[in-house]
Amino acid sequence: MSKFSDGRQPISCTVKAPVYLQIGESRAETAQSGVCVVDVALPFGKAVSIEEITFKNYYTAYITVRLLRRTSARDGPTKWCTALRDLLLMDNPHTERGSQDYYSIHRDQMLVEADHVVSVRLILKQPSSAWLAFSLEEIKIFPRMEPEPEKEVSDWLSDLILVDQHPDVEGLPDPQTVSSSIQQMWALTEVMQTNQTTASIGRFDVDGCYDIDLLSLT
Repeated sequence: MSKFSDGRQPISCTVKAPVYLQIGESRAETAQSGVCVVDVALPFGKAVSIEEITFKNYYTAYITVRLLRRTSARDGPTKWCTALRDLLLMDNPHTERGSQDYYSIHRDQMLVEADHVVSVRLILKQPSSAWLAFSLEEIKIFPRMEPEPEKEVSDWLSDLILVDQHPDVEGLPDPQTVSSSIQQMWALTEVMQTNQTTASIGRFDVDGCYDIDLLSLT
């Protein structure tokens, strides 16, 4: 089973050979009725929710989609229902426009919820006698992708790892002292710019360090 470029993966299903309905009682009177039935068997014992059905047309003018659904996700009786009726595939059955195009049927287009489906039946119609054979090709059924539930605020908070540790400041100067010195230097710079002085600032050594408070302007 191959994946598509968008990451989707079709359901593993079995597409049975098309069955053309005949009219007339005897072989001499038998003729095609312009109706064809294609059954698609889904994995045995597994009900699926359908998101999309894609296919390539082969001279089919109209398509009707019927679904065999269970009443519940697990067990329960099954019942046929019409999900789509006489969807137009060819604008004019007597011309080739749309006769070999690719089509997609999304669950939003269906008349019923495409859930708990165990089998799909495609009823094809071609009223024009210009095409003796008509069918569908490359039929693929994609399951519904359930959206991921949104996380509650408490879930997000629980994912956060709170680390209550003090940084390693060994060997670094005291932050308070550094901050105070920077503030005093900033204030001194502002004073110098205001007075526009050209005098040099003296350097005063007190106990092996420089005290900003001893700096003076002349």
